[in-house]
Amino acid sequence: MSKRPTILVTNDDGITAPGIRALVEAMKTLGDVVVVAPDSPQSAMGHAITISKPLRMYKTEVHGEVLGYQCSGTPVDCVKLAVNKILHRLPDLCVSGINHGSNSSINVIYSGTMSAAMEGAIEGIPSIGFSLLNYAQDADFSAAKEIAIKVASEVLKNGLPKDTLLNVNIPNLSSENIKGIKICRQARAKWEEKFDERKDPHGQPYYWLTGQFINMDKGEDTDEWALANGYVSIVPVQFDLTAHHAVSLLNQWEL
Repeated sequence: MSKRPTILVTNDDGITAPGIRALVEAMKTLGDVVVVAPDSPQSAMGHAITISKPLRMYKTEVHGEVLGYQCSGTPVDCVKLAVNKILHRLPDLCVSGINHGSNSSINVIYSGTMSAAMEGAIEGIPSIGFSLLNYAQDADFSAAKEIAIKVASEVLKNGLPKDTLLNVNIPNLSSENIKGIKICRQARAKWEEKFDERKDPHGQPYYWLTGQFINMDKGEDTDEWALANGYVSIVPVQFDLTAHHAVSLLNQWEL
């Protein structure tokens, strides 16, 4: 039996995406890798799960000798199936990505990449989501791979606090131009959406979502500040959405 850690790799860009290929290569240096990822892009799926149709899963050789499966479901489905039907136990680490584009700030809510990692954390697996601030299919993942190895090594060595996962965002810079790594808080920012209305050939309206990202947070301890200034940002994330600061206030209501 191998004494190397078992590392589950998944993503939301699909099993053939360049980002997951880079992450597999990075994790192979640290442990025995198992890949379970969507068979097609699943960006912005959030924490969706499939309940209205059957899931399909097929073994694949996309990543060479690494044990790999492509799944018809969402990123969260992939983690659930990996734990329950492939590994039959919890892996030592779950990593998701490397995503094409940022998952900083409010984007963590919508992200399929981060939801896969969050599902890992819900299962009790130390979990990390990795994102590179580059949307190009030919993006250079060299620096991101180095960061992934560094962060994953620390998690394997030290573990993570209970019910906590890491959101790691990497600026689109070469290794020598990245200034360092900062532990951050999530910036207070949001998308101001607009819907571009168009007409189909039958004269019926349809809509394309557009919008602008607005950062309302001027703090220098945020993920947005770190990324804008050449640093890798690491935000510890929890899935307990309770607004604990509001509990005492609500207890004063006459309910």
